Amino acid sequence: MNPFSPRQSAITYLMWGLLIWAGGFAMATGNWTTVFIASVTLALTFLPIVLQSWSGIRIPNAFTGAIVFFLVATLFLGEVGDFYERFWWWDVVLHTGSAIGFGMIGTILILMLLGADRMTGSPRLVALFAFMFGVAIGAVWEIFEFAMDQMFGLNMQKSGLVDTMYDLIVDCVGAAVGAFAGYAYLKGKQDGWLSGMIGTFVADNRRLFDREEEQDAA
Repeated sequence: MNPFSPRQSAITYLMWGLLIWAGGFAMATGNWTTVFIASVTLALTFLPIVLQSWSGIRIPNAFTGAIVFFLVATLFLGEVGDFYERFWWWDVVLHTGSAIGFGMIGTILILMLLGADRMTGSPRLVALFAFMFGVAIGAVWEIFEFAMDQMFGLNMQKSGLVDTMYDLIVDCVGAAVGAFAGYAYLKGKQDGWLSGMIGTFVADNRRLFDREEEQDAA
């Protein structure tokens, strides 16, 4: 799969352009720390595309673009651009956005495990699992921040307990939004942006969900 094919979203190309421009400017001015961070971030943005090529799983362009934007917003804009300090809401937006994504991923995982067709009768159960999955990932990340601060003297938690609790609250909100997107998809409402992405993923990767067909083929 060619990563520079027209199949990539506009936001992906925009983020690549930003990183290449910033890295080139930093190299010209001798700011090697920025060059390193820009290079690492750029490399990480290719992971979803490499994963698709390696696994055969097709990820919707919009979701790939969201992942790329999140990586750039967290690693580059947040650290190099100091957006965490400049904008008080930056961390809130990123936590909420990531929780929405993990809520949607939770929906997809349960459908993959149990089969999409058999789960259409239990949208509330799927939504509950998706919500818990999103919140759990957020909680694990807070544990990671605490561990990094304690072991290496970093300041990932910023204001400590207050920062952690705010992060967990917005994680719950984001996970609820992602779970509701899964609920809407299972109720047949795929005209929304988030529920539509879930529908696109299922349609493009039907072999991962139709377990009964796989068993018959075997």
